[in-house]
Formats: sequence, structure tokens, C-alpha cells
Amino acid sequence: MNTFTPTIFTIPELKGISEKTISSHIKLYEGYVKHANLILEKIDEMSKDTGHAEGNAYAIAETQRRFGFEFGGMKNHEYYFEQLENGAVEMNNGHLQAAIAEEWGSFDAWLERFKAITLTRGIGWAMLSYDRENKRLVNSWVDEQHLGQLPSTDILLALDMWEHSYLLDYIPSEKKKYVEAFFENLNWSVVEKRFKA
Repeated sequence: MNTFTPTIFTIPELKGISEKTISSHIKLYEGYVKHANLILEKIDEMSKDTGHAEGNAYAIAETQRRFGFEFGGMKNHEYYFEQLENGAVEMNNGHLQAAIAEEWGSFDAWLERFKAITLTRGIGWAMLSYDRENKRLVNSWVDEQHLGQLPSTDILLALDMWEHSYLLDYIPSEKKKYVEAFFENLNWSVVEKRFKA
């Protein structure tokens, strides 16, 4: 059976997000990869259980549902950490900035709207995605790791708003400071590359 392998990320020293936070956060990401593999292995075992495959249908379905959570956690974190590699790179006046301005009027208007999404109560992700079908940018909130992913869209920017991403550095009422730190460290060239693709 094919398995997922954790990506190795090289995150430089960040402003406002400690090395301790990044280190523990990467371990959590590796846990998503591990559990995605374990779940697929378990589904495979239950499916091959001759004589019991039909009786295992409910357990397989529920385990498959759990796979969506673990897989989402794995992929979302890969988007997140890739954006922090190689140090901060500012937004350039390229195609992505033009598309953002076309959709929201200006980059600053989009940024204000996006930061408002990060204040959604609960755990989840603030996302900027590209809708391939309608050829436009969309913001969204994804609950947990997998609820609210928008069909036919490609993730361009993923901001983890689970407490584990900032709690070692900021108390919950200060999560705005974490959001500001994230944008100070964001490598916009990665986001631009995703948009070009």
C-alpha cells in the first residue's frame, strides 16, 4: 500500500512566532500524516476481512470519514508551512495582486476582509482560494481540517487558526497579534506561484 511521507520544512527564525511553536506545530503535522496512513491501512484490513467485509461496512464508512479529517490536517499544514519557508517575501505588483484588486477593490480591502475571517469563533482555517470554474478568487473559513472546503477551488493561502498555531506565543484574546505576525513572515512568492499554476 502506498503511504504518505511527511514533508521536511526549513522554517527560518520568524518575527512573532517562536521556534518552539513551529517545532511543536510540525510534530502535530507529522501526526496527521501518520494517522492518515494508519487509517488507510485499517480500511484496507477491514475491506480484506473475507466474510466480514459487508459487516464492516459501517465501520469502514466511519473510518473513511475520519480519513477526511486527517488528510485535511496533513494537506492544510503543508500549504501553511510552505508559505513560511525561505523568509518573508512581500507581495509584488503581479497577477495575483491585480486579481485581488479586481475582486475586492484593492489589496488592502481584501486584507481587511481576510483578517476579519480569522476572528471566526472556533477552530479552523482562513483560506484564500481560486475558483477554477468561475475564474475568481474566494475567501473561506474551513472548520476543523475539512468542513467547508470549497469544491472546484485551489488553495492559494492557508492560515491556521487552531490554538496550537499561536498559544505558546499569544493568549486566545491576542490572536490578532498572531495573524499580524503570520503576514509579516508570509512568503508571498509561494502564494503567487500557486496562483500562476
